[in-house]
Amino acid sequence: MGMTMVEKILADHAGREEVQPGELINARLDIVLGNDVTTPVAIKEFDKIGVDEVFDKERVVIVPDHFAPNKDINSAEQCKFIRGFAEEKELVNYFEIGEMGIEHCLLPEQGLVLPGDAVIGADSHTCTYGALGAFATGVGSTDMAAGMATGEAWFKVPETIKFVYNGELNDWVGGKDLILYTIGDIGVDGALYKAMEFTGEVIENLPMDHRFTMSNMAIEAGGKCGLIEPDQTTIDYVEDRAQRDYKLYQSDEDAEYDEIIEYDVSQIEPQVAFPHLPENTRGISEVGEVEIDQAVIGSCTNGRLGDLRLAAKVLEGKKAADNVRLIVFPGTQEIYKQAMKEGLIETLIDAGAAVSTPTCGPCLGGHMGILAEGERAIATTNRNFVGRMGHPESEVYLSNPAVAAASAIKGKIVSPKEVI
Repeated sequence: MGMTMVEKILADHAGREEVQPGELINARLDIVLGNDVTTPVAIKEFDKIGVDEVFDKERVVIVPDHFAPNKDINSAEQCKFIRGFAEEKELVNYFEIGEMGIEHCLLPEQGLVLPGDAVIGADSHTCTYGALGAFATGVGSTDMAAGMATGEAWFKVPETIKFVYNGELNDWVGGKDLILYTIGDIGVDGALYKAMEFTGEVIENLPMDHRFTMSNMAIEAGGKCGLIEPDQTTIDYVEDRAQRDYKLYQSDEDAEYDEIIEYDVSQIEPQVAFPHLPENTRGISEVGEVEIDQAVIGSCTNGRLGDLRLAAKVLEGKKAADNVRLIVFPGTQEIYKQAMKEGLIETLIDAGAAVSTPTCGPCLGGHMGILAEGERAIATTNRNFVGRMGHPESEVYLSNPAVAAASAIKGKIVSPKEVI
């Protein structure tokens, strides 16, 4: 019997010929990642282990991005603490203000995560890197500490659900809509501790930015990871970025899947996830009259260059409604710079947007976009739980960047077709 992608990657990193779903294995890690929220706890646990050095100074990556630039004294102390650790342990890949970005946009851009890697990150959206054909999953701070010390982690080999997307995409439909539709179909626990493998002709034609978005939200269906088979699009993305060798894996034709789910994308319109779960999705034609107070475009889900281009295309020559706060967060400094070169930032500002330095800020209700009681936001982020972006009686609606931009113009959730 053949193996799936995730089984092959884990087998190789465990030094095994093969593995089976349900097996417990110990696997070698290529990257261990932490941020300003999770790393302080990991450092304290690391100190208890009693080792002097991390397993590899180039493969432990720390990115302060959640409450950075520091929003208050506590966040400043957290960043100072991890900065000291990075200096003491001589970590090569510590990214501070001015060079940092949102971690899951930054690591692929820097060529630090590559196809075939096994990656753990003390952040649930580490699954983003599955878009490159890597096994990447979120862990707790204690697992991060053990990973920093040993370069290894244990896993239960997950079963795999294969998702096949066929047909022709409708206007304004992209990776965000495909994954929201999928989560709406199977539910927020529909892939619990399973690998989600995204396949089909539609995926083969998706740009990398859209692939990252899909893998990023695998965790919102409970997935252990979200994988896309690496192809020429993947190679074109990594070849000038890769800082080391990498390996391409693909599932065998006779691989055994837990389930195979097929979608005709011609039946999918732009999606909106209503409060308070990502599975609470509706097509844009079913939204009705939902007024908004804020629109957020950015995050590790939709803060890449393609997302900014899409938003600028909708907003060009138009203005956000007077009652809407439009906030845009490029994913990295490089994305920000390229967006400036292309005139996207000017277009966004002319439309009334506040354009921020890269940060996770509003996505987790941290800073730079908090909602008050009774306020509503449409956001290109990944979660819309109760109180996710501020007051527990506020509401967050999830969408793609084009829908968010169009909604900012109209002051209510609408299709891009209504403004273009």
